[in-house]
Amino acid sequence: MTAVLKALLLPPGGLILAALVGLCLCGKRRRFGRTISGAALTLLYLLSTPIVAGYLIGSLMPPYVDPLTHRNVQAIVVLGGGTVGKVPEYGKDSVTQLTLARVRYGARLQRLTGKPMLVSGGVVRGPTSPEAEQMRAILVDEFQVPVEWLESASTDTFTNAVESARILTPHGIKTIYLVTHAWHIPRARLAFEAAGFDVVPAPTGFPSVEQDEGLSILDFLPRASALLNSYYFCHEVIGYAAYWLRARL
Repeated sequence: MTAVLKALLLPPGGLILAALVGLCLCGKRRRFGRTISGAALTLLYLLSTPIVAGYLIGSLMPPYVDPLTHRNVQAIVVLGGGTVGKVPEYGKDSVTQLTLARVRYGARLQRLTGKPMLVSGGVVRGPTSPEAEQMRAILVDEFQVPVEWLESASTDTFTNAVESARILTPHGIKTIYLVTHAWHIPRARLAFEAAGFDVVPAPTGFPSVEQDEGLSILDFLPRASALLNSYYFCHEVIGYAAYWLRARL
């Protein structure tokens, strides 16, 4: 049900649905229907442009601060970002590119700090192995990095935090590096601080630092990659609001 609601509410699904509703209304309320359809399609175009999507996703990202400047961190927590099920080239369940990017940065932090690591991610949908098990396999077998704890009961970022606290609190661990994508940091930090952690953000997935060459026509042409960034932005904003309320209930 959650996946269906996301598909219907978040772009592009929600905007396409709004445009169709507008068209259906054109028979009896032509002006109103055209206004709805036009607004939905205009917003779909804007969210598909690199200039708008880049601004939106960038607004979620904290300024980069080297996490290694913090010396009192006790453990590393790496959050999963999804799995793709059984893939033929590996013959087993595997993680998405989002998760792999987080795992890679978690491995780097572990090598640089020597801190123990927890990987977090359960079974969200489908007959797959827990995401945390897949993450541990990659870290141990491919990156040769040890994983101390496995959290495989969670289904979202909020329960990532709750279940991680159940594992780490008995060990006296309160201050953690939190590894996830930069645009996911605000929502993830909210959840983990609500669970009682002192969070040192360890974000990955920042855009590359390049010389500013100014705007070009390409910044205003719709792209699938830009629409994906807009999807992430909308997902994070709605999720942050929901977690803010959830933490106070």
